[in-house]
Amino acid sequence: MAGNCGNISSAVGPYAIDQGLLRDVERDENSETTVRMFNTNTSKVLHSTFAISRSGNYEPRGDYSIDGVPGTASRITPSFLDLGGAKTGKALPTGQPVDQLDLPCGRSIEASLTDIANTGVFVLASDIGVPGDVHPDTLGSNAELMARLETIRQAGARKMGLDPEVQSVPKIVLLSRPTQEAAEQGVNIVCRALLMQQAHKPVPLTLALILGASCGIPGTLAQQTAVSAEGRESVVIAHASGKLEFGSVMRNGKIESALLHRTARLLMKGDVFYTTEA
Repeated sequence: MAGNCGNISSAVGPYAIDQGLLRDVERDENSETTVRMFNTNTSKVLHSTFAISRSGNYEPRGDYSIDGVPGTASRITPSFLDLGGAKTGKALPTGQPVDQLDLPCGRSIEASLTDIANTGVFVLASDIGVPGDVHPDTLGSNAELMARLETIRQAGARKMGLDPEVQSVPKIVLLSRPTQEAAEQGVNIVCRALLMQQAHKPVPLTLALILGASCGIPGTLAQQTAVSAEGRESVVIAHASGKLEFGSVMRNGKIESALLHRTARLLMKGDVFYTTEA
């Protein structure tokens, strides 16, 4: 209830259509519709564009694929509007592109604290002492390293004015530059994301939004680390399961909107019966 989940947000529109929650749904020339949604956790509006069938239901079949997700499906395009300051009121909660986080061990570490669609603490993988392409299983199996990363996340939360005991926000992400070969293939930046003390193989959608948008904010660790990302509206992010492209529109230094592509399908449906004692 504290933040936003891009993957869940992607499924809200199709679910609402299939459950009859929306009326007078219209298809465009591409047999797509756009649903306008309000996220009460972040007080932000997002649009979701997806395919619907002739009967007016969500059409899950298609040929779009995502790295890290098996099979193909129809494409869902969630577009996040006015992303900055979802929880703190500012894209850079402290007003600084890079902050120095003081840790209990007496050391400190540089981090970019951002609030764009969700809140994130970005640090350099090299400052943690791990390679940028470290496997998530390697991260997750290192209890000492995971504890250190949680300490850094909590320090970032305090600096942003958030409750450090809330595990879902902010999230912590390790950044690194792509190899020369990857850069030649269009990759701008490499990341490894952690969510609720678990290392993710793909990158969570809202973290990709934060990271992609941060690449366009001067002085942030993302902007300093990314290859050839400045001035671009599209950023290619490499994660442990493949690549993801992020698109944004910035005007007068403000992030006006950002979009990504997702897929979704119905997994199961059922009823739960329960009784209460008199």
